[in-house]
Amino acid sequence: MKRTRLLLIISVLSGLLLFGLGAWLIRGEAGSNPHAYIALGIGVLLTAAIGGGLMALAFHSSRQGFDDDNREP
Repeated sequence: MKRTRLLLIISVLSGLLLFGLGAWLIRGEAGSNPHAYIALGIGVLLTAAIGGGLMALAFHSSRQGFDDDNREP
């Protein structure tokens, strides 16, 4: 089961990477300067870090039982 999930994730990510690379090559260079690529890279890294951090917090909260319903009827 874990191996199937891992293979599915790898294949989906590979497909997305190939799609993005193909779209970039078909579009061609738009004459962007290196500063635009640096800013784009920093933005992608920060977005991934924030998303990963929030997912880690949600996972931790779920594991520790903070999300359990403790209301009395």
